[in-house]
Amino acid sequence: MSALEVIIPLRVASTLNLREHWARRAGRIKRERTATAYGLARRCRPLAAGQSATVTLPRIAPRELDGDNLAAALKGVRDEVADQLGLPNDRDPRVAWRYVQVRGRVKEYAVRISIEVAV
Repeated sequence: MSALEVIIPLRVASTLNLREHWARRAGRIKRERTATAYGLARRCRPLAAGQSATVTLPRIAPRELDGDNLAAALKGVRDEVADQLGLPNDRDPRVAWRYVQVRGRVKEYAVRISIEVAV
């Protein structure tokens, strides 16, 4: 089993209660995906046929979100990780997604991406 762990300094928002204009939302998601792509560049390889992976996305922040908001806040990151793994979409059954929260210090925001590939 090979593993990859990357920490991306990124503040993800609780989007279920956010009321934002579609263009602002698109810009936010693009920034999240770009930061994730740069963090995984040249480190993440597409999954080969028959491989499976477990992706853990811990959100580091001073305050916790509930489960629904946590998954929604990390949606842009999840989509980009799926692209980096060469998946057609994030629903591919070869990948198990886990969401975790880690309490950070005041004004400490980040996302740690942990990818474990079963060989």
